Amino acid sequence: MNFTLKVWRQRSAAEAGSFATYEAQDIPPEASFFEMLDILNDSLEVNGEVPIAFEHDCREGICGACGLMINGLPHGPKSGIATCQLYMREFKDGETIIIEPWRAAAFPVIRDLIVDRSAFDRILQAGGFISINAGGAPEANTLPVGHRNIELAMDAAQCIGCGACVAVCKNAAAMLFVSARISHLALLPQGAPERFQRAITMVEAMDKEGFGNCSNEGECEAKCPKRISLANMARMNREFMLAKTVQFTRGLD
Repeated sequence: MNFTLKVWRQRSAAEAGSFATYEAQDIPPEASFFEMLDILNDSLEVNGEVPIAFEHDCREGICGACGLMINGLPHGPKSGIATCQLYMREFKDGETIIIEPWRAAAFPVIRDLIVDRSAFDRILQAGGFISINAGGAPEANTLPVGHRNIELAMDAAQCIGCGACVAVCKNAAAMLFVSARISHLALLPQGAPERFQRAITMVEAMDKEGFGNCSNEGECEAKCPKRISLANMARMNREFMLAKTVQFTRGLD
């Protein structure tokens, strides 16, 4: 298979970028999108050109490092997959493919297709953890958790932090990511002691990073590779409002 690729090239955050056109030839249909870029980079290096910088790690849809806008869609045309799980057989032979980095002020471009997603790390550092010292590990059955809460917590914990929710949102909102992290711990008894503090500090950290507001249009859920539910955003809003109410009430005491 042969493709015409229009790829965003940008040497650094301090320099302006632009699209460059390349011909990717003799690409096996079973090749993944990243394997196609590997083949292209090999040919660029042979010709003495600088290879295209893109981020990846596990290439199994687990790590969340991969993140490309492909023909205007995060992770490409299919739903429920990361970029590394997209195969070239999903495209037509001879098709022109436009490849860009995430477009969000909170995700500045580092080089070519790589963006700085450390804003997500700072949000997690603000409260996406349990810091209570519980001592040794208790026997698993001594702390009963309802089956529904277990399932919902596991669903939320699947978030890989790739940033597709931000990239697809016209407001560059990060609420799906943040709500998944808050929901994961809010649904489990282990997260209860820091429940209010977590909701406030993570939401405030999200706002501080410059992410936009949610307009509840659902693109984030549609393009999330792990299909994180919008219901988590409703849970996050409830957690935040309850936490603010408790904070205000205690302030009056």
